Amino acid sequence: MVRVKTGLSFLFVLVVVFSPLVRFAEPALANSSDDLRALRSEVTQLYQQGKHAEGVPIAENYAALAKDRFGEDHAEYALAIVWLGVGYAAVGRYAEAEALYKSGLAILENVMGPDHPNVATALGSLAELYRIHGRSAQAVPLYRRALAIREQALGPEHPHVGTSLNNLAGLYQSQGRTADAEPLYKRALAIREKALGPDHPQVATSLNNLAVLYQSRGRDADAAPLYQRALAIVGKSLGPNHPRVGTSLNNLAGLYRNQGRTTEAELLYERALIIAEKELGGDHPNVAVSMNNLGGLYMVQGRFQEAAPYYESALQIREVALGSRHPDVASSLNNLALLYQKLDRTTDAERLYKRALTVAERALGPDHPNVATSLNNLALLYETLGRVADATSLYKRVVAIREKIWGPSHPDVGHIAREPRLAL
Repeated sequence: MVRVKTGLSFLFVLVVVFSPLVRFAEPALANSSDDLRALRSEVTQLYQQGKHAEGVPIAENYAALAKDRFGEDHAEYALAIVWLGVGYAAVGRYAEAEALYKSGLAILENVMGPDHPNVATALGSLAELYRIHGRSAQAVPLYRRALAIREQALGPEHPHVGTSLNNLAGLYQSQGRTADAEPLYKRALAIREKALGPDHPQVATSLNNLAVLYQSRGRDADAAPLYQRALAIVGKSLGPNHPRVGTSLNNLAGLYRNQGRTTEAELLYERALIIAEKELGGDHPNVAVSMNNLGGLYMVQGRFQEAAPYYESALQIREVALGSRHPDVASSLNNLALLYQKLDRTTDAERLYKRALTVAERALGPDHPNVATSLNNLALLYETLGRVADATSLYKRVVAIREKIWGPSHPDVGHIAREPRLAL
């Protein structure tokens, strides 16, 4: 039988923070009217709060008004449709988001020239969409071009250069290219500390991401002080109950969990959940993240009955808030299936694994790493049920996907996770 690296894919959410991409230069929008500026400001505020579903209809109004006021060949309209694309991407409307990003990019290149910083913004947004879908080969040149434009137009130490470095590093990390990612994260951190000061939230973003990288390489001792400093910065600069504090708490808790400090991890996960529920409402996707992580902690402790309501609630929140075809729904389905497998509810587990696979394939494409995770977990279930031929067929697909993404020499290509993985 084909063997691929084992471990049931727990999807704990350890968050690499991709920096906000839609930052257009205001001089391009000098003719913007008060009503358009007000709509743009409202959309920005909602997105920053993670309330993308609420922001989408306002962004649609913004785009319609910009089109009516200026026509389709104006920077204001390009900005509006890229902003709308951000909202669509966040709620799982990926095809629509891609079309808007491409249209906005074409308008900006035509109106402002191919080397304008606003073109870099649109390139970054499109690259981020490709990254989410595992289309790394398409994302890398866009991120690199955005970086080159910003370095040339704004200077090598501008904060927006830090944004491009951060996001390119995140893409490299998702490809397993941690040696390439680390110097970019470090350069982004240095730029942000110098340009924005040591206590700026963007510095916390860089610290967080470098810590995630270190943790992924087993360098927990290096990761811990970075997580702790990031948590202190966001708590001081944004307030102790800001959703970004919840992100830092979740990541630090993940480190403690891996170190076997489960009591401390549980307290941080619970605090992150309280913040998300209070600040964002009980039906927000961030609440599902914290519930997912608490459920995962209980799973690794063998507290299966306690994990169940958290996983079930996380799935319900995501289905309502994001739609039944969103990748995060696939992650929740995967994790709940794993729980059912642990409880010997194999029929229910198979049904959920299959649904997770279908959602992931439709949302992310057939060659995404998350699809490989779903295939691996379903194969492991079949193996435990004695369905060796079915398992082998799926394992072969896992290897093929990983070879395509990482190349045949990557260390994870030839391993099959011998336990199902929780989804992140």
